[in-house]
Amino acid sequence: MASTSTPAADRATTAADPSAAGPAPTAGLPATPVDVTGWEVADTVPAVAPAPPPARPRVLLVGTALALAGTFMAFAGLIGVYLATRAATLDRTGAWLPEETVIPLTPANMILVTFAMSVVTMHWAVWSVGKNDRPHAYLALGITILFGVCVINATTFLYSQMNLGIRDSAAAVLIYVITTAHLAMVVAALVFAGLMTFRTLGGQYAGRDKEGISAAAMCWYATVAVYVVIWLAIYVTK
Repeated sequence: MASTSTPAADRATTAADPSAAGPAPTAGLPATPVDVTGWEVADTVPAVAPAPPPARPRVLLVGTALALAGTFMAFAGLIGVYLATRAATLDRTGAWLPEETVIPLTPANMILVTFAMSVVTMHWAVWSVGKNDRPHAYLALGITILFGVCVINATTFLYSQMNLGIRDSAAAVLIYVITTAHLAMVVAALVFAGLMTFRTLGGQYAGRDKEGISAAAMCWYATVAVYVVIWLAIYVTK
């Protein structure tokens, strides 16, 4: 005859033999997770950490470097033509500039000093963006743009003091072609720096992501380097 079990008997059995009720839950620890089907699910820990996201390619920085390389080649060709034509003219006539032409060195030197100060402020802007110091970044970029405007103003003043017509001689043509091309480079660098300033103001560049500011700084440094060559070849050597 089959034996029957009552709740009272089960409680009595459990009290007499605690192991009959199974392992007691551990105090203070969560129970084993259970999925929607009722089966117990073991905790899993990934053996390998997920791979970091791939680094974003520095398209703007690389593109700026390639554009500047082409610009350097163009100015190298122009200055090379200027020096070769000057040497040939001096051998043939003994004079390069017209007698009434005077190229004052003081405005050219002031432009060089202004460019030197702008290099410091542009580096300050890049450093400030890298440190998430936005107020100083805006101040440095604003001063750099102001220096660029001063360079344009000093160059136009220099033109007014040279007493050199663009159709007076081959020297005049080459001097105006090279210097106005550099002015165009200054304007382009200022527009680039202004655009990067607004993008920084919008929060796109900060901390480690300072590619745009670095590209603008590279463009500005290249503009300064080109002027140093022009200063030596045209304004100093004459």
